[in-house]
Amino acid sequence: MTSRFIRAVAALAVPISVAATPVYAADKQDLNRILGEIQALKKAYENRIATLENKIKSLEQKKAVTGKKATPASAGKSIKDNSFNPSLGIVLNGRASTYSENSSEIAGFGIGEEGERGREGLAIDESEINFSANVDDKFYASSTVAIVREEGEDKVELEEAYLQTLPDAGLPDGLRIKAGRAFWTLGYLNEHHAHADDFADRPLPYRAFLNKAFNDDGVEISYVVPADLFIEFGGGVFRGDDFPAGDSVSGLGAWSAYGRIGGDIGDNQSWRLGAYTLHTDVNGRSTNEGNVNFIGKSNLYAADLRYTWAPTGNAKNSELILQAEYFNRNEEGTYSDSEASTGNVNFDDSSQGWYAQAVYKFAPSWRIGARYSQLLAADTPAGLTGSALDSAGHDPYTMSVMGDWTNSEFGRIRVQYNREELSDGREDNQFILQYIMSIGAHSAHAF
Repeated sequence: MTSRFIRAVAALAVPISVAATPVYAADKQDLNRILGEIQALKKAYENRIATLENKIKSLEQKKAVTGKKATPASAGKSIKDNSFNPSLGIVLNGRASTYSENSSEIAGFGIGEEGERGREGLAIDESEINFSANVDDKFYASSTVAIVREEGEDKVELEEAYLQTLPDAGLPDGLRIKAGRAFWTLGYLNEHHAHADDFADRPLPYRAFLNKAFNDDGVEISYVVPADLFIEFGGGVFRGDDFPAGDSVSGLGAWSAYGRIGGDIGDNQSWRLGAYTLHTDVNGRSTNEGNVNFIGKSNLYAADLRYTWAPTGNAKNSELILQAEYFNRNEEGTYSDSEASTGNVNFDDSSQGWYAQAVYKFAPSWRIGARYSQLLAADTPAGLTGSALDSAGHDPYTMSVMGDWTNSEFGRIRVQYNREELSDGREDNQFILQYIMSIGAHSAHAF
């Protein structure tokens, strides 16, 4: 191919050179002499090219012969590369905590087991083992197993096990289907594993409304609009077993929808705004160590806003992140509290919650942050007075400050202080020292 191209260029050079030679520069004899020299050069180059082609062919033949002699007898077996071998990653998460209050009950709210505060003292927090890989050219799959300590026993929990379509799956550009069990699109933090958070614990709205995170079995469809701005919308249907749902009868007890938009401001700023909703049927949701039970419907609405700014233009060196989420939950059904000996009490009201935080990276390895979160309890029905669902007019809140040191993307050490007032007149001062260490493959976290 190369020699044909060079010959074509050399052939074209003749008329081009002739055309470029002024008529008045030489007589006919001089012109013939010039043409002769050009033909001689052309022939010389063709001879050189032919010689090089012969040498290349000779080398290729020698290489082929050598390769055949060096090939072992087992070479007839098909050997593929490792592009589809699963990536294995392990996240180790541990902490040391001290609390000034013995109780962490959030007044006016039924809290699931995962939503309660962590254990005091030295403890292994939630550690994870993740396997992920492309199944083929059309599907990606991932599974995350968490090892947790509950009631004095180590338990294995399947956090995620899903498959997801790839761009070559044959779907329209921007369309994606995700099925299985996953941390679904609902607010900002819900899509992330806890070890990727900026604080050692989740804010109050996630603890009260989602039992820390929503990861029911289901399927979700999303579509990214081809536009200059980031525009995405989608939704899903789920089994309806995971908090805030519970004990699904039909196996299709929950559905969600969302939309979000974002973009860049100049070269070193970005933003994203989202709106979400989750609707669930609740056929039996037990909270507060099984004492509180709810049957009915739970409708959750949420909005999030995130802004990032890299003052120097390089987020690895310095970055400011502002983030906030708001939740509104309306529940209609019946509540009961066995500990307070209440019967089934009709309930139809809304509660709210929100948090706002700022995290500033002032050096490549160092960050500081502050967060405020609050819950606004619903009015307590007369039949629930004195129960765990009685807020007594108090709106729980938490103030948090943290500082962390990141030696690399695989290792982080964090210290955090919380001041919580979860019930009227009860202030809990908490100190947390946490480490997060990753071994093996570690995928990038979402924006």
